[in-house]
Amino acid sequence: MLDDGFFKEYGADFVSAGDFSAAVTLSKKETFIEAHFMIKGKARLVCDRSLEPFDHLLEIDKKMVFKYGEEEMELSDEIMVIRHDRTTLDLGQYLYEFIVLEIPIKKLHPKFESHEEEEEESEGKMVYSSAADEDSGEDEADPRWEQLKKLK
Repeated sequence: MLDDGFFKEYGADFVSAGDFSAAVTLSKKETFIEAHFMIKGKARLVCDRSLEPFDHLLEIDKKMVFKYGEEEMELSDEIMVIRHDRTTLDLGQYLYEFIVLEIPIKKLHPKFESHEEEEEESEGKMVYSSAADEDSGEDEADPRWEQLKKLK
């Protein structure tokens, strides 16, 4: 069970509170260990618009591979090299990172989601028109453009 104490230990910068259950399945092979993370729960967030707290539901399914090697290093987001003589894996940091990466950049209370969708649909549909174009009714070219066209 991952609760507020877990987030205080690993960092409360992005998620300060939450209630999650996590199941991690490790499959050990000769040259690597495969870890399968299943995380379900809710993160307590603060709305960027109204500053009201709300619960954000998350369901995370991730895989990670720990390969054996001479020195420890991160090859990619999903592949980590560990030493052959390592006897333990601290998976708490990975659980924290998986949860934090699923938190949206723009945190909006669910009551604002319909407003946000309407704003997104209308984005990019504004067409520029100047007052001069509307008054004259005809398309007058800027004389600077005429000079540039002559350069061809």
